[in-house]
Amino acid sequence: MPRTLEGQITMEKTPSYFVTKEAPRRIYNMSRDTKLIVVVRNPVTRAISDYTQTLSKNPAIPSFQALAFKNVSTGLIDTSWSAVRIGIYAKHLDNWLQYFPLSKFLFVSGERLVSDPAGEMGRVQDFLGLKRVVTDKHFYFNETKGFPCLKKPEGGSKPRCLGKSKGRPHPKIDVQVVQRLREFYRPFNMKFYQMTGQDFGWD
Repeated sequence: MPRTLEGQITMEKTPSYFVTKEAPRRIYNMSRDTKLIVVVRNPVTRAISDYTQTLSKNPAIPSFQALAFKNVSTGLIDTSWSAVRIGIYAKHLDNWLQYFPLSKFLFVSGERLVSDPAGEMGRVQDFLGLKRVVTDKHFYFNETKGFPCLKKPEGGSKPRCLGKSKGRPHPKIDVQVVQRLREFYRPFNMKFYQMTGQDFGWD
């Protein structure tokens, strides 16, 4: 990590910290004052999105259904598949809470980040103790991507939109597979809502 001077904030991001067992201890040993921002979205949508990304790199992979279930006839979900395992947020948070109190976390809704980017960014700025400088005027919705893009309010520079890998169409997944996944995640989601004090509205 770069040295951080008084009055500066150093930020670093990676999608894998939250789900990596060793990460909380390592970060705690580096700096127990670290503030942690976790962006979460509906775990069913997240799993399908994860699969879509893998499929784009390797079109020969098995179907979503074949990977999601240990046994299709019994409906047993395969939690060893990372696309499924990552969405069990309560389990990952349990690991983090052994090192950091809940007050060190901000949980950002991936859905609200799309529907109300300025609102969620307002929460981020408040959490970090920053003045609210990123507001509604910094965003516009890109209909093609289906995501908001960031623009400088003065204009003059090209808007920043998410890359090619974001916003691509998901493959059609059987409605019963989606329903079974929803049922699987429901108790974990409820526990996560209780742990965070936030209802993300995934059910």
